[in-house]
Parts: sequence; structure tokens; C-alpha cells
Amino acid sequence: MKYRKFGKMGWEVSALGHGMWGMGDWTGSDDKESLRALHRTVELGINFFDTAWIYGNGRSEKLLGKLLRAYPNECLYTATKIPPKNFKWPMEPQYTLDETFPAKHMIEYVEKSLKNFGIDHIDLIQLHGWDDVWALDPSWQKAAEDLKRRGLVGAFGISIDRWEPENAIKAIKTGAVDSLQVIYNIFDQAPEDKLFPVCRKYNVAVIARVPLDEGTLTGTLTLKSKWPEGDWRNKYFNKETLKASVEHAGKLKKVLPKGMAMSELALRFILSNRDVSTTIPGMRKRRHVEENAGAGEKGKLAKQLIKKLRSHRWDRRPTPSAG
Repeated sequence: MKYRKFGKMGWEVSALGHGMWGMGDWTGSDDKESLRALHRTVELGINFFDTAWIYGNGRSEKLLGKLLRAYPNECLYTATKIPPKNFKWPMEPQYTLDETFPAKHMIEYVEKSLKNFGIDHIDLIQLHGWDDVWALDPSWQKAAEDLKRRGLVGAFGISIDRWEPENAIKAIKTGAVDSLQVIYNIFDQAPEDKLFPVCRKYNVAVIARVPLDEGTLTGTLTLKSKWPEGDWRNKYFNKETLKASVEHAGKLKKVLPKGMAMSELALRFILSNRDVSTTIPGMRKRRHVEENAGAGEKGKLAKQLIKKLRSHRWDRRPTPSAG
């Protein structure tokens, strides 16, 4: 497994991390199967795990806690997220910090996550959503510093809402942000425009989430794709979105190198960008871990291929999501 520096923290994190949303929330998720996938992750050298309290109201965090106890001597980095107090996504500029991330609420959920993990220190705590109208309000900065001072967390980050890559630049410039989590993939290239240069300047780590575009970049979606009742993807992939997703994937298949899976192409595109510290595909099954780890080890794509992929950029408008 290849490793990269995690911004100003200097941690050596695996270029491929493990996203755990599906383990907590997705219909059909099986805890035993999830744990097998997590154990295989450690075996393959992946050391960065991203979850959130909202992923099953602590279910995903508890699974990670079991993994941590199984490997007490391994350096495994824990990252989780504090949900907004009003539990509304995406963030809206009319919401106040008191409605979303007041200091007392931030501390309360850090303590809940610590209990779920069964540990006394979280490597990275993130706000699960953000609006830059709050950037200069000192209350969130003081709360973050207090959590660090008390030794409850090592680093503080922000997870940006869906398709709003510039909506944290002011926060980064305060110097209080150690990491930034953002949607970045073959379709979602917008973070390269303004966000990544600012992260580079302030030495802020970048966590690229949704690397496979919720499944579109696996190349397996069809117009007839359906999911079990209650699965969030039925709502996300409405008729219009599913049609557009299948069309974009179809066009991408035309430039897919012979013998390369689309998921490999997607992951290697992200990892070709040195501004990315780690990317976190969701991996509920052991085979997904093995496939993705293999892709991550193959390194960068050829410059000519990356140039072709630039034309597949797909800018979209923000939609509600807890991912």
C-alpha cells in the first residue's frame, strides 16, 4: 500500500482509506461481513478509516471500535464526524452556528463517538457539513481548540456538503482547519479549480470522498437498476438522475483502457492528483477491499489518459445527503 502525508499533521496515511457509511446505514449491510472487510483492509496495509455518528447512529463507529481492539499495536487512524444539531443537510446560510454546531453540541458528540469507539482519543473529528458564512465566528474555532487541548481529538476538519467545493475556503484561511473532505472524482473535478490550491497553500489535508460517484463509476448501473426498499439510493437515483448517470458512464466506457475496470480508472484518476491525501471508497465486502486496494497500488494514470478524462467533468447542483 502506498502512503501519503496528511497535511500539516504529518501522518503517514494510506492513499486508499476505508469509507464506512454503507456499514452503518445501507439496506442489507451485515455486521459480520463488514468486519471481515475491515480486517482485510488492515491486512492489506490500509490505515485510515472514515465514519460518522450519523452512519447508523453509532453503528459504524462501534464496528470500527471492534477493529481497533483487535489490532491494539497497529497505527490505525480514526476519523469521524459531528452531525449538525438540527440534523439538516445540506447546510443553508440562514442557519446559525447555534442551530448547527454550537460548542456544547460538538463536545457532546465527540464524547458519544469516543464511547462508541471505546477509546479516549479520536485522530480526526470533522463537522458533518458546513457553510462559510460561519468562518469568522470564533465559537467553532474555540471549541475545536478546546477538544484538542483536552486531548480528545488530534486534528479538526470539515466535510463539505455535496457539490460545494468552494464553500470552505474562508474557513481554511482561518488556520483552524487541518483537513477538508470533499467529493472529488472523474465527474466532480471542480475542487481542482479553487479549493485544492488553497488547501495546498495552507497545508490542509484533502480527503476525497464519493470516488465512485455512488456507484456510477463502477460501470454497473443500468436504467433498470433498483435497490431494496428503504435504501437511500432509490431516492438519490431518481428517474432523471439514473438516466443521466447511465449516460455519463456510457460515454466514459469509450475511453476505458482494455482490461481496466471502471472502478480502477476512477480511483487511479483521484490518486494521480498529489493534492489528495487519501480517498475513501465505501467497502462493505472483502472482495471490494481487495479490488480497490489493487487499483490503489497501481499508481498514477498516464497523462494522456487524464487529459481525455478532463472532458468527462460533470458539474451538478447541491442535493441533500448525509454522506
